[in-house]
Amino acid sequence: MKVIAAYLLARLGGNTNPSADDLKRICGAGGAEIDGDRLELFFSQVDGKNIDELVASGKEKLALVPSSDDTSAAAPAAVVEETEEEKVEKEEEDDFDGPFSLFGPDNY
Repeated sequence: MKVIAAYLLARLGGNTNPSADDLKRICGAGGAEIDGDRLELFFSQVDGKNIDELVASGKEKLALVPSSDDTSAAAPAAVVEETEEEKVEKEEEDDFDGPFSLFGPDNY
């Protein structure tokens, strides 16, 4: 991610063809280091490709990924059952005030 972020920052800064040294300097300015192997891998994958087209195709792929705020719908039934059991146990634990109650003893 650092390599991609540095590359896109260089592009936003006006550098139409950032080099590995450019990316190292950008990350170094932020206190991060980039592994040389990752740089080589990144440049081998984007070499000869239009980065704007790569970003656009990535957005299209990301739009196909299902997302929902309701994560319980995707959870297996066993996990849901365990969660319900944990809730019941927690409610039972919450009823116990210990030897002292905030408003005085109820059973004394």
